[in-house]
Amino acid sequence: MTRLSVEMLAADAPEPITSAGHAQLGIAVLAGIAVIVLLITKSKLHAFLALTIGSLALGAIAGAPLDKVLTSFSTGLGTTVAGVGVLIALGAILGKMLADSGGADQIVDTILAKAGGRSMPWAMVLIASVIGLPLFFEVGIVLLIPVVLMVAKRGSYSLMRIGIPALAGLSVMHGLVPPHPGPLVAIDAVRADLGVTLALGVLVAIPTVIIAGPLFSRYAARWVDVPAPDRMIPQRASEDLEKRPGFGATLFTVLLPVILMLAKALVDIIVDDPENLVQRVFDVIGAPMIALLASVLVGIFTLLRPAGFSKERISPLVEKSLAPIAGILLIVGAGGGFKQTLIDTGVGQMVLDISEDWSIPALLLAWLIAVAIRLATGSATVATVSAAGLVAPLAADMSTTHAALLVLAIGAGSLFFSHVNDAGFWMVKEYFGLSVGQNIKTWSVMETIISVVAGGIVLLLSLVI
Repeated sequence: MTRLSVEMLAADAPEPITSAGHAQLGIAVLAGIAVIVLLITKSKLHAFLALTIGSLALGAIAGAPLDKVLTSFSTGLGTTVAGVGVLIALGAILGKMLADSGGADQIVDTILAKAGGRSMPWAMVLIASVIGLPLFFEVGIVLLIPVVLMVAKRGSYSLMRIGIPALAGLSVMHGLVPPHPGPLVAIDAVRADLGVTLALGVLVAIPTVIIAGPLFSRYAARWVDVPAPDRMIPQRASEDLEKRPGFGATLFTVLLPVILMLAKALVDIIVDDPENLVQRVFDVIGAPMIALLASVLVGIFTLLRPAGFSKERISPLVEKSLAPIAGILLIVGAGGGFKQTLIDTGVGQMVLDISEDWSIPALLLAWLIAVAIRLATGSATVATVSAAGLVAPLAADMSTTHAALLVLAIGAGSLFFSHVNDAGFWMVKEYFGLSVGQNIKTWSVMETIISVVAGGIVLLLSLVI
């Protein structure tokens, strides 16, 4: 979504709807978040419903008229879905094409054929990072777990030595690098530049994934030494295919949107003239929607056709890819509604005032808020969209690079210590056949390392750029 269109949508947003004091607003925020937490964790209510009810509770306790609260929530939901809904849909289509064509398997098998011994954990983190670029975390787990288990079993590797790097690669991409939903929502909320955020996200992701992946896996393998469970090795998609797309073509298709968005950011920096024809062209082809759409269209010829997909199979594939993201879109949209309710009740201004009084660096404050919501709800996406709404006013006077770092600080905080209220915690536990204690020693500690290391790198970068 372009900055202009975001500003046009924002212009239609309702005016602040209450002049309540900081104390009342603080109570309203805590109560609203508490409602969301209790509904998700205790009542097992879907996050979409929990966010909707929490928004209404926030507005009511803040003393705002409920009709205006509803308007704020609806406006935020619509603006958020308009900004990131198409991108999430295109990412889901690309991920489905990558999986069903055998392209993901092709990348995995090619890299593993060239790796072995001590280099295997590094190969796994590379595979997960590349595969994780266009895929949701849960989809990435489903794709990679069979590979992790087969490599560990056939090569007699420790399951944690192979599995932790793969999980680290997926998790870092999910929390820090667009076009994943969390970073996209945060970018939209704080009006950050997507290309700059993508470039800085990759810069932060590389050392983070090395520390939390291959390096930490050495200790995780000592703490938890378990064999790969045979019962959890499912059939791979490409085993039903007579042929698969080539490695080079698949890699090009996966990286195409990243290349286009980074090219746009680079041209904007070098040319810096909105009237220049070259910059205008790259502003179009480097726009997230066009970049992802181009990758999907290219994928038809580089992924599906080489795998033997007929024209008649393409449409059903797209339909199947869109169905699973309905819940994600609703959660992201409701998170946007909650964000707008926070802003219109004056909570954003309250956070701005408090940050000035307490002299807390904006990036650290954003990280801490995301950590608190992550621990409470278990959802990285809910933590990201809620924290982005709270700290969005802090980005008003920030430079382009610092606004991007604010997004990354939120993303880093949203990954902190996954535990029993996180669906990802249970997915990893069941796939790897671990006990709750073993999963906390490995997966939960790994998530905490990612959060702390990425947050620390973001703070260091803020001092030098």
